[in-house]
Amino acid sequence: MTGGPKLTGRAMVTGGTSGIGLAFAEALAARGCDLVLVARDAERLKETADALRGRHGVQVEILPADLAVREQVDDVAARLADPAAPIDVFVNNAGKGVHSPLAVEDTSEHEHAIDLMITAVLVLGAAAARTMRERGGGVIINVSSVAGLITMGGYSAVKSFVRTYSESLSLELSGTGVQVTVLLPGWVRTEFHQRAGIRTGSIPSSLWLQADHVVAGCLADVEKGRARSVPSARFKVLAWLAEHAPRAAVRRVTARLVSGRR
Repeated sequence: MTGGPKLTGRAMVTGGTSGIGLAFAEALAARGCDLVLVARDAERLKETADALRGRHGVQVEILPADLAVREQVDDVAARLADPAAPIDVFVNNAGKGVHSPLAVEDTSEHEHAIDLMITAVLVLGAAAARTMRERGGGVIINVSSVAGLITMGGYSAVKSFVRTYSESLSLELSGTGVQVTVLLPGWVRTEFHQRAGIRTGSIPSSLWLQADHVVAGCLADVEKGRARSVPSARFKVLAWLAEHAPRAAVRRVTARLVSGRR
């Protein structure tokens, strides 16, 4: 396999103040990348930027935005397309958990998730791809999930789109110098599940990953030119089984997981 791009220059990370997004910001800053952090909470953005500047000595720009609001997504897209301060690495990470059943009268939670994790991913990915293609290089990392390989409700459906979209974009940009990698993490110890009100007691401790390990594995895969990154040997096996095991068996296992989270 041929090598991939070097992770240098300026990186934009959405959802960059916590969890996997913050781990990406830390890892890229440690490599010397200047940062543009995007998140909803302006005060938390300022605190995170100050901490990253202090630890790594890099420049950190902040861009408060709610990526479920199209007008604010367009503002971030405009920043991605700014030729005066180009983005060399774009991490499309912002997301949320989805705990609402599918057969509900009020589908607003699902609509919000689609705005945040499908529409924003599409719009921002397109902006980054066009700009990077014109320059002849760049890196786009889209954060999906191993959940996108199985049928665990609205979240799985959304993350399935992100995976398929990312791998399609990778093919579309083949030969342009733009590397697209989709990250499929498993269960990662962050505040993500608590925010979504998702019970995690039924998940074995051996399946939990640390955010910094997930990101280190992803960046290594980017540098190897890989279009898909599944961190850890255990989740590589689980992802393979989710795609290749008999569907009836996968559905039975998934049903047990879903029932344990209710």
